[in-house]
Amino acid sequence: MRKGMISASIAAALLVSPVMAKPGFEQYVTTLKAEAREAGISDALLERAFKDVEYHERAVSSDRNQPERRLTLDEYIPRAVPDWKVAQAKQLYREHYDTLKAIGEQYQVQPRFIVALWGVESNFGKLQGSYNVIEALSTLAFDGRREAFFRKETMAALTILEQGHIAPEAMKGSWAGAMGQCQFMPSSFINYAVDGNQDGKKDIWQTEADVFASAANYLKKAGWDDTYTWGRQVQIPEGIDRTLLGTNSERAHSLREWQTRGVRRMNGQALPAVDINAWLIQPDDGKGRAYLVYNNYQSLLKWNRSHYFALAVSHLADRIKFG
Repeated sequence: MRKGMISASIAAALLVSPVMAKPGFEQYVTTLKAEAREAGISDALLERAFKDVEYHERAVSSDRNQPERRLTLDEYIPRAVPDWKVAQAKQLYREHYDTLKAIGEQYQVQPRFIVALWGVESNFGKLQGSYNVIEALSTLAFDGRREAFFRKETMAALTILEQGHIAPEAMKGSWAGAMGQCQFMPSSFINYAVDGNQDGKKDIWQTEADVFASAANYLKKAGWDDTYTWGRQVQIPEGIDRTLLGTNSERAHSLREWQTRGVRRMNGQALPAVDINAWLIQPDDGKGRAYLVYNNYQSLLKWNRSHYFALAVSHLADRIKFG
């Protein structure tokens, strides 16, 4: 053996597998099965869904070690919505236009927002996650930090399998159990997933029509109104009363009122003469970008409570339309 090299067996011993035995986990899975059985999940499905499921340490470490440093919007938007993603979004918008147009009309959601969600959530289906969803959810429920939430999601995932929308072996997702091209948690799947191509299955993993219809259905049920857009970036005067900022219901004001308070379009011109309420937000506190956002933006926040997420989707949707 040459100096500096180690044997394959020693190297293997030094690797920490992301899936490992954990005292008590097997018994915990037994309680999950019992709960699922009482909810009507068949023994045959439970045997198949939990086959070879083990404690997944990497899911727990991902849950506990979220990035501490937050990028500013000036840093984040170019990374989340680079030019290559805009180009792909425009190409896919054209390729799927007939399907998108029909779904957009059915759910009254502009197709560009459906494509933007698709792009931000999974890079148009390319990044769906490779975790076994039942394994990840069971692990996180057992870990206990958010047991009630992940236990409920485990039951929802088993219900999806029992309904036959996907095979257990193919149910892949993120470390947190978010699934498919629109990254729905199992409970969101049950509440919002749609069989867009009418084949009897709600397949958000491989079937674009189901992905588009499911995303549109979510937005519609979250209060989307395709009469309007999401909002716009604005200039705000120095010394503006910062108690006015935020997305709470009492902080909504008409565009006319924001105009009187000195808020202007980015080119300095007056705000649109439209009778609509808006909220003023500045996610990077007193520095950085400010936006007036409409009720559709609130619908995006119901999908994901992050301003950064909602603004990335909104920015990509605008790039699809305006370039």
